[in-house]
Amino acid sequence: MVYTSTVGCIGIPDSGALGTEDTPIALEKMIGTYKRTKFQAEQVALELAKKGLPIVVVNPTAPVGEMDIKPTPTGEMIVRFLKRKMPAVIDTGLNLIDVRDCAEGHLRAALRGRTGERYILGCKNLTLLDICKVLSKVSGLPAPTIHLPYAVAYTAAWFSTKFSLAFGKTPGISLEGVKMAKKRMFVDCAKAIRELSLPQTPPEEPLARAVAWFREKKYV
Repeated sequence: MVYTSTVGCIGIPDSGALGTEDTPIALEKMIGTYKRTKFQAEQVALELAKKGLPIVVVNPTAPVGEMDIKPTPTGEMIVRFLKRKMPAVIDTGLNLIDVRDCAEGHLRAALRGRTGERYILGCKNLTLLDICKVLSKVSGLPAPTIHLPYAVAYTAAWFSTKFSLAFGKTPGISLEGVKMAKKRMFVDCAKAIRELSLPQTPPEEPLARAVAWFREKKYV
């Protein structure tokens, strides 16, 4: 049995080192209700595994690719880029994985994963600016050239969130998202590569497929 958690449940060292499945993290470090509930559910799953249930936990990073219908927060970032609504970036970063590789990782965790173990399903660590440069290359649109200080982004997100929620709308700039972006979510995926033979498709490929799909489906 595979329990799908989130990379937000992986600790990120203050030293700037990569987070791993063994990096300590506590509930109070979780930003937002979603991550807190995921963390609590993950703890329950791991406790059940200790009691003998065949449970393996996977922590996907940021899957990208086609058929992102909602879209997810990562997909929404791509759509904003394509709509030319990302004139500036802040100094943050995340780990991307091809959504197809992520799905394969779930299957391999079910077949090969060790009971009670956690596996980070990811591929490549990229800064937000680097992601935008890849999107620029595959879309033909210019990448942002302005770096926005965190304090400015936080203030803009605070007002955007407060006013949007007051009128029952989705914030254009999420305060929770900006808070999470304060630290680069860079992780080490070596365990899943070693034990599950997790595929490592370069992010350029799924980002190109995502751009083509969003355009085909008229998201932009």
